[in-house]
Amino acid sequence: MKKLLASALSGAMVLTLAGCGGSGGGDRPFEGQELHLYNWGEYMGENLIADFEEQTGATVKVDYFDSNEQMYIRVANGESFDVLVPSDYMIQRLMEEDLLQPLDKSKLSNLDLLNDDVMGLDYDPENEYSVPYFWGTVGIVYDKTKVSEEDLEKEGYNIFLDTKYKGDIYLYDSERDSFMMALKSLGYSMNTDNEDELNEAYEWLLQCVQTMEPEIVTDEIIDNMAQGRKALGLIYSGDATYVMSENENMGFYMPETGTNLWSDAMVIPKNAENPELAHAFIDYVCTYEAAMDNSSFVGYTSPNEEVMNELAEGDFAGINAYIPRADNDNDEVFRYDAETRTIIAELFSKVKVAASNA
Repeated sequence: MKKLLASALSGAMVLTLAGCGGSGGGDRPFEGQELHLYNWGEYMGENLIADFEEQTGATVKVDYFDSNEQMYIRVANGESFDVLVPSDYMIQRLMEEDLLQPLDKSKLSNLDLLNDDVMGLDYDPENEYSVPYFWGTVGIVYDKTKVSEEDLEKEGYNIFLDTKYKGDIYLYDSERDSFMMALKSLGYSMNTDNEDELNEAYEWLLQCVQTMEPEIVTDEIIDNMAQGRKALGLIYSGDATYVMSENENMGFYMPETGTNLWSDAMVIPKNAENPELAHAFIDYVCTYEAAMDNSSFVGYTSPNEEVMNELAEGDFAGINAYIPRADNDNDEVFRYDAETRTIIAELFSKVKVAASNA
């Protein structure tokens, strides 16, 4: 999933952060050890790594990825990392392919700090393999001076077919979330494996790109909507949080027909070289201090309940995108299905070709 700040780092780049010297104010139980973390770019607080190194005496080596699929290739090919931060459906795939090790919860003392709404999700109902890192939703970011909430409530995702907004919309360059939008607009599950329903969603997207002149973007939507360049677009909630904090004319709407309730979570690969240190890092990220650093900097919702509530009433007060809704039965978590994923990928490629020819 794309993150709040556009990452200039590719998966091939590596950042090694030297452990802080001097007094750590106590025992440094992992002095001289190394943790190899594989995470999204621009997805950590400014002090997260340095503070962990100071407290533990360890050195953290960070590799960055910009898609779950890029991360999967390196892990499936046997490269060793101590902690990964994949998304829900990819965690399911890694579990199914026996590429993760179960967590030792006796080494995780801070799980009770986490919000129940992001624990026990379908892909890992007992949190046997994963601990939430960030969570959120997908919805519609819109310019309140151009788009009425009445239109949004009446049309939901079908507002992307409303010719009133022709040439004034962004679509997100994500096959998964584009099909989510289309399927939800049609009243179907975003996890359907019914080919007739998938083809209906394809026709919906085809109509959109052929009649609405959308601009298909990724992270560009963040700054562009913050500057009010289009009327509306599909966006991740954390990105919407940033947009709304930069421009008071921007709003965020989640159609009642449902959306993607996503979670990125920390896992330990089966071939991790330092699982003991990996557990220490995961537990540290759950703490108030680390979670506050992460969420206040990145803008995505913290699973730490105290941090989430404090930011919702403080830095992000009045920004409904920051708190994912947890009371809509139509919201879903993506499941991994290899066959359906292939079908959607092929159909979305056709959508993009049609868009370029429109």
